[in-house]
Amino acid sequence: MQNIQAFLDYLQFEKRYSPHTLTAYRTDLLQFNEYLARLYECSAISAEAVMVRSWMMTLIEGGCSKRSLNRKLTSLRQFYKYSLRNNLIDSDPMLRVVSMKVDKTLPSFITKDEMTYLLDVKKFTNDFEGVRNKMLLELFYSTGIRLSELIALKVTDVDYVNKQIKVFGKRSKERIIPLLDSCLDSLRFYVESYRFEVVKKDVSLFLTKSGNVLYPKLVYRIVNSYLGNVTGVKQKSPHILRHAFATHMLNEGADLNAIKEILGHSSLTSTQIYTRSSAERLKEIYKQAHPRGN
Repeated sequence: MQNIQAFLDYLQFEKRYSPHTLTAYRTDLLQFNEYLARLYECSAISAEAVMVRSWMMTLIEGGCSKRSLNRKLTSLRQFYKYSLRNNLIDSDPMLRVVSMKVDKTLPSFITKDEMTYLLDVKKFTNDFEGVRNKMLLELFYSTGIRLSELIALKVTDVDYVNKQIKVFGKRSKERIIPLLDSCLDSLRFYVESYRFEVVKKDVSLFLTKSGNVLYPKLVYRIVNSYLGNVTGVKQKSPHILRHAFATHMLNEGADLNAIKEILGHSSLTSTQIYTRSSAERLKEIYKQAHPRGN
């Protein structure tokens, strides 16, 4: 357990992993450690490849999906790489463990018409919460930022002169995202007319009505509620607005590398999934529109 905690401290203080990611790593490692203690009477630091594969079979038999299983294996890989680098183990048991093959799924997104209706037609209450909710929906769609990035935004991160916003992404990497004039106008109205009525200080951009920083579950509920009024897609999380941003930008001819930089992806591979999404949409339109499509 001491070795696991040292690894988690390393991820938190040196790698700057997000609280959400840290929770996932902690859960996976403790689950594996408990399994080893129960069946093999040993800890994670002395595990062998056969024990990892045995755990994998137990998870699969218990209904764990391939995607969830691979995430757990990623936690173990990072732990053993850290342990090997710090001379806590002599060999890495994960070198003989292969991840499960997972079918790639296209990201869900809502249409431009649905977003136009939500932001331009849908009525929001004319109070702090109504203006704030519309503003965070508009900012999600205008910038493609992640939920954790939106919550971390400060009032001072908005640059009205240069028409941009400063965002701190994964591993505390800073990036600058341009803002549309319409989004800037909405931000200025929200901050000057409503945001400073709650708390005068230049702290977090988005707050609760009582002046506290927004928390993930509340943002998720807000987005889920409003999207439920305009779209029938199953997934109604803040991340779907990130998908919509990238897909709509790509459909309008935006360069893939530019989208990669705005989204804060470390690799172009992560961004390329949106090209598949656009291609599938094009096939649907073609089949529906062509006289011989049916």
